[in-house]
Amino acid sequence: MRINPRQMEKMMKQMGIQSTDIAAEEVIIKTSDKEIIISNPQVSRVKAMGQDTFQISGDISERSREEISEEDVEMVAEQAGVSKDEAREALEETHDIAEAIMKLKK
Repeated sequence: MRINPRQMEKMMKQMGIQSTDIAAEEVIIKTSDKEIIISNPQVSRVKAMGQDTFQISGDISERSREEISEEDVEMVAEQAGVSKDEAREALEETHDIAEAIMKLKK
């Protein structure tokens, strides 16, 4: 038995449930030792009984959360001509010295 999406939405409204699609580009879940990256995500925010929950699906990959050394931060800052804070942020985002420098020089 297939339910018409409009009927489903009407039933959800009657039960006090709201669902909203979010136009996300990427979702990153950070744990103590790794990051779970969801590319090309389909994200829905569901409000029910005073709580927000998120439903996420997409292409999943993982990467470890390596500590970024001060030496790396200094090298990126010097090579890209930016502050250490900007360099650290780029390194946290890319996890690659060369890519961080190229990103900051744009």
